[in-house]
Amino acid sequence: MDYNPFAPAVKENPYPYYAYLRCHAPAYRVEPFGFWAISRYEDVDYVVRNPQLFSSAALMTVMLGDLNPVPEAPSLISSDPPVHTRLRKLVNRAFTPRLISALEPRLRAITSQLIRRVTSEGEFDLIADLAIPLPVIVIAEMLGVEPERRGDFKRWSDDLVYAVNSASGVLAEEDRARIRQSTTEFRTYFQNTIAARRREPKEDLITGLVRAEEEQQALTSDEILGLTTLLLIAGNETTTNLIGNAILALLDHPTELAKVRADSSLVPNLVEETLRYDTPVQNIFRQTTGDVEMAGTTIPAGTPLLLLYGSANRDERKFPDPDRFDVTRDIQGHLGFGYGIHYCLGAQLARLEAKVVLEALLFHLPPWSRKEDCIQRVDSFLVRGAKTLPLVFNAVS
Repeated sequence: MDYNPFAPAVKENPYPYYAYLRCHAPAYRVEPFGFWAISRYEDVDYVVRNPQLFSSAALMTVMLGDLNPVPEAPSLISSDPPVHTRLRKLVNRAFTPRLISALEPRLRAITSQLIRRVTSEGEFDLIADLAIPLPVIVIAEMLGVEPERRGDFKRWSDDLVYAVNSASGVLAEEDRARIRQSTTEFRTYFQNTIAARRREPKEDLITGLVRAEEEQQALTSDEILGLTTLLLIAGNETTTNLIGNAILALLDHPTELAKVRADSSLVPNLVEETLRYDTPVQNIFRQTTGDVEMAGTTIPAGTPLLLLYGSANRDERKFPDPDRFDVTRDIQGHLGFGYGIHYCLGAQLARLEAKVVLEALLFHLPPWSRKEDCIQRVDSFLVRGAKTLPLVFNAVS
């Protein structure tokens, strides 16, 4: 079996390819691209636990290339220690668990507002009407974006995500021009916002990042801008796909749906099983810093690796009967949010957003079902999710 993560058939359903790789080629050189796909849980876990052997430095270049709004600043996602250590310490001072927990009432209020809009109709699109707008509104409010600029913020977010999802292909010139315009506007807006918060602090995350200080070191404006870019991309895309993938899995497994409807305490585990079963971020790049042996193969220094999180989370050596969706499964150790020093900064926020939305869908709406059997997926080798998911409210007999 030839594995090409950019092939349409693989993007549509990568899991049979992953199973073949784990069995027959756990370290697989992907031609003509020259990187190695790493598919077994043990190997992926080893890579993410050893940043000194596997660098993240090229990640933003792979994702955004020349469309990166802040190419000159180190990024949290694509830096190695000691730079990453410094950034993470500073960011953790602003992006605290207490900050995330305090958002829950606001998350529930936003979700209620969005749901009220759809209950007047006989159907709705889960992605367009709920899974996309919720994280966009939340991140915008956290960053202190004025309500009248939300439309611009959404456009910037869409264009940056589009650039990431198109990383494997050639963007049309009109798309590149549109994305460049958005990144310029994004950069200008947040440069001005950061400068304004230095003069006049407010109760928002930008102010928290401006104030963050560790051992007499602070974040530069470009570093804050880079973190804002990361939040804009990862904070929106991950949550949107997590919500959509959870509902798709429940629709495909009505017995599991019935279990959750009968016991709301299963919702947190539903979120974790979705992260394992249909991982929103399917893979991520690393690069070897020296010659290493992976799965019996020697990989030279300076070689890019594609870590297949989606495959690792379905490795039968780690998770028995891995292709079965089970909302009561013990999912300890899944890599849905990565692991180690690059463990997802927004994991707690994404979990909370998904929990709030799923509780609303399962317990505060009339029963619903899928409107269409065929689901159009996001065209991406990096993330996995539904582009649209039309649902209809079931008629009451």
